[in-house]
Amino acid sequence: MRQDDLAANQTPGLVCAHNHFYSALARGMPAPPTTPTDFSEILELVWWRLDRALDLDIIEWSAKLAALTALESGCTAVIDHHESPNAIEGSLSVIADACAEVGLRVNCTYGITDRHGPEGAAAGLAENDRFLSEGGIGMVGLHAAFTCSDDTIAAAAELAESHGVGVHVHVAEGKVDDWERLVGHTNDQWLLIHGVHLPDDHGLAGTIVHNPRSNMNNGVGYSRPWRFDQPVALGTDGIGSDMLDEFRVAFVKSREVDVTLGPDLAWSWLETGWQLFPQAANDTVTWSYEVMDPWRLAYTTQLSPVEVKLDDKIVWADGSPTTVDGDEIKAKAAEAATRLWARLADLR
Repeated sequence: MRQDDLAANQTPGLVCAHNHFYSALARGMPAPPTTPTDFSEILELVWWRLDRALDLDIIEWSAKLAALTALESGCTAVIDHHESPNAIEGSLSVIADACAEVGLRVNCTYGITDRHGPEGAAAGLAENDRFLSEGGIGMVGLHAAFTCSDDTIAAAAELAESHGVGVHVHVAEGKVDDWERLVGHTNDQWLLIHGVHLPDDHGLAGTIVHNPRSNMNNGVGYSRPWRFDQPVALGTDGIGSDMLDEFRVAFVKSREVDVTLGPDLAWSWLETGWQLFPQAANDTVTWSYEVMDPWRLAYTTQLSPVEVKLDDKIVWADGSPTTVDGDEIKAKAAEAATRLWARLADLR
């Protein structure tokens, strides 16, 4: 963590190493047609229906709302994983532009999948290529090995290498995931999301991104991230961008398994975010608490930023964004959510 010119009540901008901005409008949406009973049904009945209902306008307002709530939590940089099979082309630029308007750093990727046939996979690959070729900050996305063909995995890895970036992919989140097909494609630039059911010696290179709240919410198990001999970072998997809250959950979850573990371990996972998104280390968050150290923060809730600077530009102060009208974003996002829910109701 940058220490040079920071006061005791300051940190660099926090980093969320894995998010799904399109889930920002999911709060309050109607229940699925039937109650999911396992992780596969959660995907099929909730999230894979939601992403099919997205259009570019809904994507824009979900990204703006997600960016707003990130700054509200002192998070200045997010690595986002996006999927919208009926609105692929241009979607990453919509997200990047929305975040830039609010004042949030974002790394964008489109999650390629064969769930919608080879044409859908090709369109996802093309969107990643277009965005990166135009100078966008991002990676190449894969949904997960179990929804991708061998050819799609190879094409994504090749595209990422050609752009000098990594691949952002869900790995072994649930028990049904043939992650072994990724072996031989990965390198240290890859982001391996979840890793709950990876063996210790899995043979995949890259950073493991731990999402404790999401894993508990989906009932998929606990990854015990300290067992991996590679970097571990923290993400939220779409449950906001409050990284201090995620840090606390990561800490207490680790203590549930081993009561000798202290908060320094979970804090080290938070610090990995600055290696993945080093620009955030140039940002400064001034907090409503005197001493920002892991042992105090592990047991101190309801903290909020007093001021957030992106480089030297103030983007959040006195409880509000400085570059946009936060109330307008919330109102427009609520309208977009209503449209999203109506589109969901029409899906079969």
